[in-house]
Amino acid sequence: MEMVNLVLEEAEERMKKAVEATRREFNSIRTGRASPALLDRITVDAYGTHLPLNQVATISVPEPRLLMVSPWDKAVLSAIERAIMRSDLGLNPSNDGNVIRLAIPALTEERRRELTKLVHRKAEDGKIAIRNARREANEELKKLRKAGDISEDDEKRSEERVQKLTDKYIAEIDRVQEHKEQEVLEV
Repeated sequence: MEMVNLVLEEAEERMKKAVEATRREFNSIRTGRASPALLDRITVDAYGTHLPLNQVATISVPEPRLLMVSPWDKAVLSAIERAIMRSDLGLNPSNDGNVIRLAIPALTEERRRELTKLVHRKAEDGKIAIRNARREANEELKKLRKAGDISEDDEKRSEERVQKLTDKYIAEIDRVQEHKEQEVLEV
């Protein structure tokens, strides 16, 4: 049974990671509201290397539809501006020589629908990762039974536990997806 618990723990760990990865993906999807998480994936060419934006600047939200990026070193200001313009966020940085301001425009109805589809796609990717973890756990259980380490009954019980974990984490992704879709559709 020790090996069964190991298989179940590993499956659960992978499912948790899939949910977390889905949450991170959702954070980078723009809504009509300013959030520092929007800039999480942006890397800046600074000091001869690619650095995450949050390692060269402070990101604040002075107003609901405004992000302010304050670089610690003014020398990287133009590199930050270029990185934001290259990103797929569709934001226009405004640089005053000290800070970069990013006005978050209100979303059009069409853009909201596109973003809802994107949220749905990212959620589906997360669910696929969870189902892959389930499949691999079940294959491991099958190998344990064939090797004679567990009985057929133990295998069936363990597969039911794997399915319960799968249902739990897929429901978690559904919940996070629903919340993000509401956020996107909020005017």
